[in-house]
Formats: sequence, structure tokens, C-alpha cells
Amino acid sequence: MKKDIHPENYRPVVFKDTSNGAEFIISSTVNTKETIEVKGKEYPLVKIEISSASHPFYTGTENILDSAGRVEKFKARAAASKDKAAKKSSK
Repeated sequence: MKKDIHPENYRPVVFKDTSNGAEFIISSTVNTKETIEVKGKEYPLVKIEISSASHPFYTGTENILDSAGRVEKFKARAAASKDKAAKKSSK
């Protein structure tokens, strides 16, 4: 391994989800002034607004859009437009 190419402040950091209180200990070089104690050990703390513990995609609370309804509306508008164009050209 090459010397002097890795950051010196690479250490375990706690990322805390402020929306639900979930905590993740991940190695990082992020700078922070706050600390938190987890399991008797003190870690630097980074507060985040959303994580995999609160994101709708990962928690299964994601709203699925009704794409079939949009397709049907588009087809209806296209058919109405064709009808209108046909009526104009027949005059």
C-alpha cells in the first residue's frame, strides 16, 4: 500500500437520521464538531434529514403513480384531436 495517500481523519462516524432517530456507524472523513456516545464509546456525530431507515423507497411506503391512468388520458386527448382535425378537413 502506498504511503501518504490516505486521509488521516478517516475514522468511524455516527450518522443520525433526525426524522426517526436511526443511527449508523460508518467510516468517514467528514468534519464535524458534535459528538455522541454509542455503547460506551464516543464518536463524531453527523445529523442527516433522511436515510435508508426513513426514505419511502426503502421503507415500502412509496406512493406508486397510476401510469395507466395517465396513458389512458393521453390516448383520449389524442383521439379527440384526431376527430377534431378530421372534422376540419372534411369541411
